Amino acid sequence: MAALAWLLIPLMAAIGAGLWGSWANRTRKARSDGPELDGYARFREAMEKPRTHT
Repeated sequence: MAALAWLLIPLMAAIGAGLWGSWANRTRKARSDGPELDGYARFREAMEKPRTHT
């Protein structure tokens, strides 16, 4: 019986990981990449500006 209890631990971990993965993927599709791409574009613009030495 103890061996079955030890086998339940990885089984429950796999089920939990599957549920978390499906939830994380669902929120990623709803959010899209818009804000990340806008931030990257602002970063590139800032890095392309010439530096002014004062």
